[in-house]
Amino acid sequence: MATYSDIQDWLRTGIREGRWRAGDRLPSEAELCLQFSVSRMTVNRALRELQHAGLVRREQGRGSFVAPLERVAARLELRDLHQDAAERGHHHEAEVLGLRAEPASADCAHALGLRRGQRVFFCQLLHREQGVPLQLESRWVVPSAAPAFLEQDFGRQTPTAYLLQVAPLTAAQYQIEAVAASPEEASCLGLEAGEPCLLVQRLSHGAAGPVSWARLLHRRYVLQGSFTA
Repeated sequence: MATYSDIQDWLRTGIREGRWRAGDRLPSEAELCLQFSVSRMTVNRALRELQHAGLVRREQGRGSFVAPLERVAARLELRDLHQDAAERGHHHEAEVLGLRAEPASADCAHALGLRRGQRVFFCQLLHREQGVPLQLESRWVVPSAAPAFLEQDFGRQTPTAYLLQVAPLTAAQYQIEAVAASPEEASCLGLEAGEPCLLVQRLSHGAAGPVSWARLLHRRYVLQGSFTA
């Protein structure tokens, strides 16, 4: 079965080889669904990422067109692991390792604009894809931004998906670095202590201010840069 990457590769090749030139209309979503025997969601993701890469311009009610590469901007895209796995035809599961209220540490308080010791919500999840550990998520949430956070079943819905519903994201800052897994982290991710991992720290803001600070430790990760026209 075709994936969104197959659709992207086919469209990229056509653009690179001149099958479609700047301003040309690309095949419709319905045509791509039929050609590749995939869902509208898969086609939409392929076109959305090509749009973020600056290769495609999408117009509501008209379709998708080859974009002129006039200016470049870099961005990172926030992804929900469950949706990301589903679009690849894979199974995602999350094991909740911790869910509680606790006093904010100095680092947490600084990130979220709180007082040290002020009450925050905390969750820790181990994400698996096809049964293989993928990410260890540790997240601290401002209670006023998501008062019902501790009542959620994060084995069924990721914290990212829930927070995007109740406290829509307006901005985010990332810090990305390579780190050595601690013995506890390595045990969760199926690694040897000290093995390299990629740590993504993300501070998310909503309209009223900081919402959550997440520490996302990955045993493998793909950083996705993009260009926009």
